Amino acid sequence: MMQNQMVEKFIEIYGGESSTVSQYFAPGRVNLIGEHIDYNGGFVFPCALDFGTYAVARKRNDSTVRFATLNFDLKVEVDINDISYLEEHNWTNYPKGVIKEFLNKGHNIGGFDILYYGNIPNGSGLSSSASLEVLTAVVLNDLFDCKEDMIEMVKMSQKAENQFVGVNCGIMDQFACGMGKSNHAILLDCETLDYKYTPLKLDGYKIVIGNTKKRRGLADSKYNERRSECQYALECLQKELDINNLCDLDMDTFDKHKSLIDKDIARDRAKHAVAENVRVKKAVEALGGGDIITFGKLMNESHDSLRDLYEVTGIELDTMVEEARKIEGTIGARMTGAGFGGCTVSIVKEESVDIFIEEVGKKYEARVNLKPEFYVANVGNGPGKIN
Repeated sequence: MMQNQMVEKFIEIYGGESSTVSQYFAPGRVNLIGEHIDYNGGFVFPCALDFGTYAVARKRNDSTVRFATLNFDLKVEVDINDISYLEEHNWTNYPKGVIKEFLNKGHNIGGFDILYYGNIPNGSGLSSSASLEVLTAVVLNDLFDCKEDMIEMVKMSQKAENQFVGVNCGIMDQFACGMGKSNHAILLDCETLDYKYTPLKLDGYKIVIGNTKKRRGLADSKYNERRSECQYALECLQKELDINNLCDLDMDTFDKHKSLIDKDIARDRAKHAVAENVRVKKAVEALGGGDIITFGKLMNESHDSLRDLYEVTGIELDTMVEEARKIEGTIGARMTGAGFGGCTVSIVKEESVDIFIEEVGKKYEARVNLKPEFYVANVGNGPGKIN
């Protein structure tokens, strides 16, 4: 959808002149390695994508907020003085949650009209909700001159999803959408929010994202259950260890004390978290040294752990990863995102990308009866005003 088409649609829906509107963008994200550890105090390694969510917006002279999107038919109108979660308001609860956060901080937010369009596949695990939240924060910050910095808006966006929408997500998605940098991934300490940009040196290789077309609604998934299992494991370990998070541990310390966790499932979840955090550090080190082959092997190990210890993959993701690994030019393939459907991410030799898409697509569809989509991903910048 071209930006001028969005402006035309905005005028069609809301009226007025095109000269009175502003345009904005926030990217989606893909996590290269470090899954289900952002809420366990671990390191993650995501990057922003060059596709995401767009908005056209304009202030009003009253307290009415009108939401529309080109992705769904639902339009919603609310009063800025009565922002509350309503199930029937569906997708608009995400931007409403962000508005609530700005109001809670004392910002003088008035009425506005906004039209969204996203080219992130919904429910794919590429963070359409985080992109929508961060984008809304950028729009509010600009329209109402709130002067919040990006990291603060990232935190507000996460809080909106946790407390308003009720999804207990970690900080990674919003951070990657908000702090993205072209041709770089972000090594992020989810506990301290210390971060470092790492150049993505993929000479001769491409990032290929495979959409299984198995939708995963994060709020309806086992996500909160996994968090509580990790919390239980942490509390067991804290009986003898002075730690704040599972990812404070190295593997040797975990192995010495894992018997403190008296439930097998909780022990498996904790083992994944500790080992995955170690893998992230090794992966970033390998990438920095130009060792893309080791990076790919660590991606494979990550998926296998998410499948066997964390149990968040499912037949669709496992099938796509299996087929991806059969392609000669694939050096690493894993699920990305919360799991239970959504997307895989693979590192593939440039000359093998076409055959990868053809072969994996054909064999995946034959095995699970879903037609996948593939995106050769470019690493994009963070959000901002377009004009």
